[in-house]
Amino acid sequence: MATYFLFGKYSAGALQGMSAQRTEEAKALIKKFGGEVKSGYALLGEHDLVLIVDLPGTEQAMKASVALAKLTGIAFATAPAVSVADFDKLMAEV
Repeated sequence: MATYFLFGKYSAGALQGMSAQRTEEAKALIKKFGGEVKSGYALLGEHDLVLIVDLPGTEQAMKASVALAKLTGIAFATAPAVSVADFDKLMAEV
């Protein structure tokens, strides 16, 4: 499994559909692509929310990101993440 950060930006339509039920639907959608939502946060600033998810790979991350946008109306920017410990190991090889 790989970790991805999904940064979300609300549209006017997405704001209308905000609910705990939609949050559960989004979690189920991530699960459909073999993933798990590790945590999620509402933000102030450039992005309105961030989901931290584990997914099998890039293909599933891309599909999940687009499927979430279709479901919620939220535009997502998805980025792979590496833990600092793993990053340190990678850099030791450089």
